[in-house]
Amino acid sequence: MQLRVHYLPESVAAEPESLATDQVEHGTAVVIDVLRATTTIVHALGAGARAVIPCLTIEDARAAAGALPSNGVVLGGERGGRSIEGFDLGNSPAEYVPRIVAGKTIVLTTTNGTKALLQCAGSERILMGSFVNLSALCSVLAGRQNVDLVCAGTDGQITREDVLVAGAIVDRLTVEPSSTEPEWELNGEAWAARDAWLAVVTGATDGELTARLIEAMRASRGGENLIAIGMSGDIELAAQIDRFTIVPRFDPVSGRIEADPAPGHMA
Repeated sequence: MQLRVHYLPESVAAEPESLATDQVEHGTAVVIDVLRATTTIVHALGAGARAVIPCLTIEDARAAAGALPSNGVVLGGERGGRSIEGFDLGNSPAEYVPRIVAGKTIVLTTTNGTKALLQCAGSERILMGSFVNLSALCSVLAGRQNVDLVCAGTDGQITREDVLVAGAIVDRLTVEPSSTEPEWELNGEAWAARDAWLAVVTGATDGELTARLIEAMRASRGGENLIAIGMSGDIELAAQIDRFTIVPRFDPVSGRIEADPAPGHMA
């Protein structure tokens, strides 16, 4: 059972043992862009959106939204963290609430998250990961083989906040190995991500965990970028571990992201 972390989407294609091989084409990829795309996607689906359609460019997003009934679509996204002119919503999870998105299809384009998602299109199963659906995601991943955790990064640079999510997933999956399954084989980045996560959370009480996580993400590249544009509240939303019990799943054929409940849970 292979459990690998990729600090940037570009490393996925560059590594010979990664998603380009037959082995991992039958595995699971988890896209992580905690500040903010994957957190926002979980919020949108948790608020009752029918699906999310990710688009690489602004032009693609406008075209995709234009092909859908105007009363059933919400156009969202950002560039450089800021809302796009003419779009209905930006990329803040706080915007994706039931009164706006319930029953609607979200067309979404972001600077980093959608790029990372499309980089993983060759994997058999593609899921979205964040702190807000951490336990639900780990329930889906437990016992699966060949899992790749793909961090989106920011403008081609590694971001600590995404590495922390990857480390939390690695820690959850490896702390109590199943007696009926072989142990995970980790790559070097997976070990390092787990160490980074443990450095933040070790010794924290339940009441301290969220505060420590917020502090760590505020000091990260993505966190500093959000603070600079006055969106620090999104960091607090992204740090709410297990707020949702759904796991967004991307179907490259339909181009849609829809919500799967975690095993044993109802979304």
